[in-house]
Order: sequence, then structure tokens, then C-alpha cells
Amino acid sequence: MKRILVLWVVCLIVDGLISRGYAVVDRIVAVVNQEVIMLSEVEKLIGPLRAQIETRDRLEKQKALQEVSQKALNQIIEERLVDQEARRSGVKVSTKEVEETIEEVKKRNNVTQEQLEAALRRDGLTLETYKKDLEKNLQRVRLLQSNVKLNTKVSEKELEEFYGANRDRYQSDLTYRPGHILFLIPKDANPEEVREIRKKGGQVLEKIRTGGDFGEMALLYSQDLSSKDRGDLGYFKKGELLPAFEKEALRLRVGEVGGIIRTEHGFHIIKLLDRKGGEPKSFEEVRQQVETDYRVMAMEKAYREFISTLKAKAVIEIKL
Repeated sequence: MKRILVLWVVCLIVDGLISRGYAVVDRIVAVVNQEVIMLSEVEKLIGPLRAQIETRDRLEKQKALQEVSQKALNQIIEERLVDQEARRSGVKVSTKEVEETIEEVKKRNNVTQEQLEAALRRDGLTLETYKKDLEKNLQRVRLLQSNVKLNTKVSEKELEEFYGANRDRYQSDLTYRPGHILFLIPKDANPEEVREIRKKGGQVLEKIRTGGDFGEMALLYSQDLSSKDRGDLGYFKKGELLPAFEKEALRLRVGEVGGIIRTEHGFHIIKLLDRKGGEPKSFEEVRQQVETDYRVMAMEKAYREFISTLKAKAVIEIKL
């Protein structure tokens, strides 16, 4: 139980170390029980995601920005509700507790006081600001401790059922070896040029599907350094490549060539050359991890119920 609560502390600390690098024309985007939330607060929270969003085309970028803004605003609303409830409940955190938590953070990350302060400066924070954020986060954790009730006893049957329903979580390490033919899209390409690049990719794919050798097509047409290796990219672990690329590669059977997909780099024709691992481990092998995951899930469920209770009795006005 204590370890799970520490996970919440870490998550909340990270929430306090958000980017502060975006200047915006400020305005009110929500009111929570007469307490306002400003657009600048939302912008700070989504700041780290902007670089990724900017790589998409105009329509995708607009949709993605709207989605992450709504999620960020909802997160801030929930934090504000928890903070208000903490004040109403008289939850207090002492200076000593804040200092002890800072020492624990330093120990866990194996950093000195000077290294911690240097890291804070890189994030645009002072030590005093960090302490205030940490105090607020610890108040939130303490409030959750007193309001989120968990069953400390978990039966083997419950754990086995959880394992069975989430077997994909407990697989042996998966490695896979994709090959690809890349058709680059210049940053300044107009829609007509993009269509022409896509058309060229389609012509090459048709050659492969009518008997052409994938490796030879990669040598002739791929605009990636891997062309010299006949498109072979080597082995990767799951999560190391772009999500869209990886999703397509892992959808394929070994030796199969997929359709044309687009990433931030351009259009790709992908072939899965090899795949290793990815089989589920036995319950006995992963029992401890299963129990940890089960308890985290139970806490998340109880937390959502607690937040729903706070929202039900709050007056919330959205202006975003």
C-alpha cells in the first residue's frame, strides 16, 4: 500500500514540474466553485507535447491540440477540486515532511542538493517554488489516503482472474526486425507534391505485390540510409520506433509486406523480416507484478469514484 502511494507522490511531483515556456494571451477557461482556471495553466501543462503536435498536418494538429487541451483542463479541474477539498478538510503538511520528501527524491534519483537545484532551474523552477508545489502534492496524497478506501486483502483467485484478463501485459520481451522503403516528404511540400509522392509509393508497392523483390525495390527507391541494407532496419524492442510505424510492423506476419503508411518522415512500405519473443509469462513468474498492477488499478478506480463525488457536488463552468 505504501509503495502504491509513493507512486502517486511521484506522479504528482512530476505534474508540478511542467513546462513554463509558452507565452499566451491569457483568459479564463473554467471556473471551479468560484475559483478560476486560466488558459496559461492549460498551456503550461500541454507545453511538452507541442513539438510532437506541430509535426502533423493542419487538420490533425488542430484536432490533437483540442484533445490534449481538453484532457489538460480536466486534469487541472480535478486537481483544483482535490485542493479545495484538502483545504475544507484541514489537511496540513509540515515543513519537516516536505524536507524529508525532498531527501527521498534525491536519494531515489541519486542526486545532490546542487544537482537537484540545477535540474529545477532547467525546468524554470526555484527551490522555493518546488517546495510549495511539493507541499500541495503531499496534501493531495494525504487527502486521498483518508478518502480512497482500498481492500488490503486480495485473494489468489482475484489475482489469477486479473492476470487472465490482462495476459498481454505479462509477455516476454518482444523484439522485431522491420524493413522499409521510405519516400520522404519535404517540409515545404504542398498537397499536390504529397499526392505525387504517395502515388510513387503506390507504384512501388504494386511492383512488390506482383513479384518484385522487396530488397531490390529498397535499393532502387528508398530515401533512407537503410536502402544500402535492402531496407533492413535491424532489431528493435517494442516502443522504440514511431507508434504508427510499429503498429503496422507488428500487425504483419513474418515475411509479409504491408500497405503504405505515413509518419512524420514520409510514406513507408514496411516488411516484417523477423519477430522474437512476445509470449505470455506464467502467472507464477509474474505474480508479484500482477499484485502490484491489481492494487494500482484498484486505487485508480477508487480515485475516479472519489473525483466523481467531488464533481457531483461542485459548480463547474467550462469556457474553453
